[in-house]
Amino acid sequence: MTLEELVPCDSSKMQAVSEAVERVLVAAQRQDRLTVGVYESAKLMNVDPDSVVLCVLATDEEDEGDIALQIHFTLIQAFCCDNDIHILRVSGMQRLAAILGEPEPGSEPRDLHCLLVTNPHTDAWKSQGLAEVASYCAESRDRNQWVPYVCLQER
Repeated sequence: MTLEELVPCDSSKMQAVSEAVERVLVAAQRQDRLTVGVYESAKLMNVDPDSVVLCVLATDEEDEGDIALQIHFTLIQAFCCDNDIHILRVSGMQRLAAILGEPEPGSEPRDLHCLLVTNPHTDAWKSQGLAEVASYCAESRDRNQWVPYVCLQER
């Protein structure tokens, strides 16, 4: 049984959190507070873990067999748990690529499997979407679901 089968994608709560995740990622990208890629994320978490407020691990069914990616995810999840970083698994790679935009023509495609949202060390940036996502993560942990799941819906 897969995670997608255990957690339905069509609930209203799931849809609200999915939309909040999208708003947070778009805002973070606009403000240059989004780190994209497994290796880039690992480097940032090694240098400045206190600046990371959200880690998004994205996969689709075809990625489930990628053992190297699953090992990276396990290590990132452990690091996030140890450093009190909210972590979220999402599916819907095509939707994720659509909301973050395509890379510059002629450049390599981006690795969207791991995304980190950083927060400046000041309280200048407040986000309702981030508060909603953080609340969902906390509620999930209270139900012993340590890595909550969200399905990004195509629109």
